[in-house]
Amino acid sequence: MREMIQMVVVLTILSCVSGILLASIESGTKEQIAYQQLKFVKGPAIRSILEGASNDPIVDRFKLKDGEVERDFFVGVFDGQANTVAFETSGKGYGGDVGLMVGVDLSDGKIVGVGVTTHSETPGVGSRAKDEPELAVQFKGLPLEGEFKVKTDGGEVDALSGATVTSRAVATGVTEAVEIYNRLKSQLDDKAKEYAK
Repeated sequence: MREMIQMVVVLTILSCVSGILLASIESGTKEQIAYQQLKFVKGPAIRSILEGASNDPIVDRFKLKDGEVERDFFVGVFDGQANTVAFETSGKGYGGDVGLMVGVDLSDGKIVGVGVTTHSETPGVGSRAKDEPELAVQFKGLPLEGEFKVKTDGGEVDALSGATVTSRAVATGVTEAVEIYNRLKSQLDDKAKEYAK
């Protein structure tokens, strides 16, 4: 009986030490993991949307509270004016959520670009939304108004051949961007001005 109690005590101590060690490792690497995800997962879409900016939009970013959610906004400075931001939204695709980065020109309320950041779509079919620009380029220059839909749903967006569900997810994500923009427009204008050069 005494051996059993010793074994339970030793296992309890080992479990506590392991838990503390794992928690400290997670805490110590949390910022590095977030930065790596920002740089290598979201960064390419941000840089593509805000191409030609005189600043580094990955560095020049701010957070705003949108209800219960805290959102990241990446600022693009063009001709000394910080009037362009990019932010993340998502839509429900065939294999799960399709993460999008949507760029907005704050001075005229138009979309400057859309890029897919994450997805679980079928390789070679839905995954083309990230690799081929023909879907995202349709949104460039459109005003942030109303709802975006693919043509099969009565909208204006041409779906990728064989990937209607993924195309629908992108359109839904851009529609969500319209809603976010409308809710936070005045705060976006004020915060973005802080980055003017």
